[in-house]
Amino acid sequence: MRGISMYDSSSVSTLFSSLGSSKSTGSGMFGINLSEYASIRSGSYGKLMRSYFSMDSTKSTSKSDDSTKNTIEDLATTTSTSKDSTKTLAAIESDAKELTDSAKALYTRSNNKVFTKDSGGSYDTDKIYKAVKSFADDYNSMLDTAGRSSTNRISQSVSSMKNETSYNEKALKEIGITVDEKTGKLSVDETTFKSADTEKIKNLFNGTGSYAYSVATKAAMTESYAKSEAAKSNTYTKNGTYNYNYNSGNIFMDMF
Repeated sequence: MRGISMYDSSSVSTLFSSLGSSKSTGSGMFGINLSEYASIRSGSYGKLMRSYFSMDSTKSTSKSDDSTKNTIEDLATTTSTSKDSTKTLAAIESDAKELTDSAKALYTRSNNKVFTKDSGGSYDTDKIYKAVKSFADDYNSMLDTAGRSSTNRISQSVSSMKNETSYNEKALKEIGITVDEKTGKLSVDETTFKSADTEKIKNLFNGTGSYAYSVATKAAMTESYAKSEAAKSNTYTKNGTYNYNYNSGNIFMDMF
């Protein structure tokens, strides 16, 4: 039973205000209205009290429920979770890093082991081919994984990377690298590549102003965005429950 102190004392006093102030002809020796006294004894006032507190309690509970509902709705609108699953984000982050590393092996000029001439002043075409082929494979893998993303920033970053490739498509073709019209993936023809002018290959892939450097920049941004999406885990869901996954159930179940 709820205590009276939880409610407005003026409301309670109103119920009994007539007990000590009535001037009815039915007053007793202590100034108590005898008809009201009879009502108390018969239980009428008790019923009124229970009815009053029941109504007030219902209003209080209703307000509490509304407050809870509003709080949950606020959480749903102000706390965002990633649109991508754990598995997708992990794959994007991994592939983006691998692409960044393979591109860095090509564009780095200091201590570069790919575009180093031998004692006779010639480049190792086999080594260059393997490095560029690895770059192309990592590029294609990233297109596959990032293509499953529903995150705008990731999609935009990959789109920007593909635009960079399209911009250099003619130069790439000259050294044996073609771009698929539908998928945007790279294909390296070994024979054409190894017979191409090595300086042209170097211009495309070596240095901070090269094509490889631009792709590495976009890949690094994509990796960063994937990590940012991952930071949205461990948040509250629309139902007010704590979510340990980005958006799709148990984090461990999504890894298989």
